[in-house]
Amino acid sequence: MSKKPIIVFEGIEGSGKSHHISRVSKYLKEKKISHIKIREPGGNVNSEKIRKLILNNKSDFNKNTDLLLYMAARSENIDLIKSSYKKKVILIDRFTDSTIAYQHYGMGVSINLIKSLNKYLLNNIKVDFTFLNIVNRNNLYERLKKRKSLNRYDRFNMTFYNKVQNGFIKLSKLKRNKYKLINSNLEIKKNEKLILNIIEKLI
Repeated sequence: MSKKPIIVFEGIEGSGKSHHISRVSKYLKEKKISHIKIREPGGNVNSEKIRKLILNNKSDFNKNTDLLLYMAARSENIDLIKSSYKKKVILIDRFTDSTIAYQHYGMGVSINLIKSLNKYLLNNIKVDFTFLNIVNRNNLYERLKKRKSLNRYDRFNMTFYNKVQNGFIKLSKLKRNKYKLINSNLEIKKNEKLILNIIEKLI
């Protein structure tokens, strides 16, 4: 594995992935290890504009429009990723597997279409390792309650989130040696330590 890997943090809402990616970024800064941290949708100026459109509570896109907007946001990030690929550690808050989990397993969009679009956009770029954060129903709702505001994707029902999380788990089983499941129902400091121990080996 490259010592300048692409490391992705996946998981449904309230799973703690954004907390952990920020903790890893802080750790890399302390170690003076060159890296970039981006999120999807989002990442650069244009992607952030698309993010606002996707997550706006007044938006009411059909599933195919949602997919294409996510892909458009990813397209805007590709140059940023390419410029750092193999040169810096790249941390991504949600990436290609999120699209499959949400748009295919959650919404029923063709998995072959999603894979084709991802292949076209990424070309030879490959993810080296993924942390998948798993959360139970109670913790999901408790954490969403604590948020100051909820976006469109924070307002789906539990059936949808179960489909998405189960989709992530199916994907993880296909890439066992490149995935680590994190039980985010456990004490957060314990998971921080677990993740940082793996990060040390990856870089």
